[in-house]
Amino acid sequence: MVVMRSALLILALTSYCLGQASHGPHSSAKAPNIILITLDTTRADRMGFLGSRRGLTPNLDALARDSAIFTRAYAHVPLTPPSHATILTGTYPQFNKVNEMQSALAADLPYAPEILQAHGYHTAAFLGSIVLDATGPFAPGFNRGFQTYDAGFHNAGAGEDPYQSIRRRGEDVVAHAVAWLTKHPDGPFFAWLHFYDAHDPYDPPEPYKSRYAAEPYDGGIAYEDAEIGKLLRQLKSRGLYDGSAIAVMADHGESLGAHGEDTHGIFLYDETIQVPLLIKLPHAVNASRKIQDRVGLVDVLPTLLEEARIVIPKEVQGASLLPLIKASPQNTTEDERTAYAESDYPHTEYGWSAVRSLRSGKYLYIQSPRRELYNQNADPKTDHNLAASSVAVADTLESQLEAFRQKTSSNREASKGALDASAQEALNALGYMTSGTDVSKNIGPDQGADPKDKIEIANMVHRAKVVQDQHSDDSIALLEQVIAKEPNLWVHPLLGDWLIRKQDFQKAVPVLRRAVEMRPDSEGAHFLLGKALMGMKDYAAAIPELEIVVAKTPNMVSAHSLLQMAYARLNRLDETIRECNTVLSYAPNDYESYMMLGYALPRKGDVPGGVAALKKAASLQPGASAPHLLLGNLYERLGQTADAAREHEEARHLEQNAKSAGARTRSQ
Repeated sequence: MVVMRSALLILALTSYCLGQASHGPHSSAKAPNIILITLDTTRADRMGFLGSRRGLTPNLDALARDSAIFTRAYAHVPLTPPSHATILTGTYPQFNKVNEMQSALAADLPYAPEILQAHGYHTAAFLGSIVLDATGPFAPGFNRGFQTYDAGFHNAGAGEDPYQSIRRRGEDVVAHAVAWLTKHPDGPFFAWLHFYDAHDPYDPPEPYKSRYAAEPYDGGIAYEDAEIGKLLRQLKSRGLYDGSAIAVMADHGESLGAHGEDTHGIFLYDETIQVPLLIKLPHAVNASRKIQDRVGLVDVLPTLLEEARIVIPKEVQGASLLPLIKASPQNTTEDERTAYAESDYPHTEYGWSAVRSLRSGKYLYIQSPRRELYNQNADPKTDHNLAASSVAVADTLESQLEAFRQKTSSNREASKGALDASAQEALNALGYMTSGTDVSKNIGPDQGADPKDKIEIANMVHRAKVVQDQHSDDSIALLEQVIAKEPNLWVHPLLGDWLIRKQDFQKAVPVLRRAVEMRPDSEGAHFLLGKALMGMKDYAAAIPELEIVVAKTPNMVSAHSLLQMAYARLNRLDETIRECNTVLSYAPNDYESYMMLGYALPRKGDVPGGVAALKKAASLQPGASAPHLLLGNLYERLGQTADAAREHEEARHLEQNAKSAGARTRSQ
């Protein structure tokens, strides 16, 4: 049987190579445009072209009719930046070392945009979430080779719409991409569009919000499908669709409660690792083919490079899928190759054991403290662990997994970007456990608790992160339960943050002192402790905490803003002025800093400087009475009585307006 499969594979490869005679590197054919579409957190079983009857994906189903459809495609890590690193480098996470959140992409790795740009392609990326924003600590290095990297996210302020700060609707991703297409010069292009609409918290816009009220996750998928439909229609209307190579895939799926996991990141079952994968070749070569061979996202880059007639770098570990796509139907067979996946996330962020998996033949093998073995032909839902009863099979697959990992690993050093407090808050809002440091430094990846025994802890932490402000009591209760069960799990900053939002500073301070005690090197913990102490009006104690933060993160404006207030409260005027100027160097229109300068400068003898600062503050907030009141006082000191009277009158007028507006609001 193995010999027959090998013979058929040789026939397929021969057929493909013969078909390349007019399609080789010396052909004068135009280089194809390449469009990469990644669907964050999108399960394979929601796709109509893979058999779903939910009716969520009519536009992707139409694209599938022009594409090769891979029915057994697998991600290699269930987290967004690491999975995209594998897609764009064609290397496994154990090789590229981007195997957790905020891992840096090394400059010497093969990388799709850099390779394509070197071959005359215009390159652009349009992102749906801050987790792939390369300008911050979330995905360092991911913008390499992109002439346009459309991210520009920021941490959400109080009451700010998350879709205007930490994530972006699919319609905006498509609009930005179409605007770029309108302006891009002649020549082939590589455009990557990343859709985040299926990621939790599940919140599709109308009409999908109402239509899928019972299953908002499905609503997110239906919405992103509609937006992809808009993109495809634009490509067709511009004459770009037919001659382009279009690859669509999910970076990973979503557990939705399977095996006890609410979302993703911990486990490696099919719910999060099997992904949809479509590849449309120019002019729809071998369209609407369902390919049963097991493939991985690591294979996408070499496939696209070969289609573009670009030599595949030797470091690329995936295999081109063109032989499978272009083989004659009678020469195809189910490939026996394996699919590897891993997650270090439970180890690095929780201190539990890492998890590895290998899909080989009919088996799924999972390496963890209590290893798992499933016959997926007989048990597709992986309900029956055979590891204890089929020891020889489990041993064989364990050896294969270790041999594969050893063969595909590199000795490069992993580099993890540091998260300041605002960056951690942004990832917290998306539900990720982000310690900012590796919590597992002193234990090996195979040590620690089995994640199967701890999954409810991970679920509780996740639920505490993504609830809305009005449900903060629920988050506080959840985190207190987590700490009671796992006192050494570093969720104290998150609990302290929720207590600060509730203005329960007295309760927040001891929680955050414990956080600092556990992680003295965490500027996020020091920042939150400083913030809580400011709430307690203990300015003298807050200052050293905030000074630690700005020493480590000089550009953290929020820490400088708190420091200027603390210094002013203690009448440390020189430091107040210094901090105000620091804030204004980053935020030139910061109202509070100008107000503070209006207070501090006159006390240092610079009354004209105070006047100028307060005039600027008044111009920034025309409805505020405070700048005019202080200006009136300064004009009195200068003997300018008419100016003083004018400013005091303006202050009274604005204050009366504010009172009237407040009364109208209360009466409504």
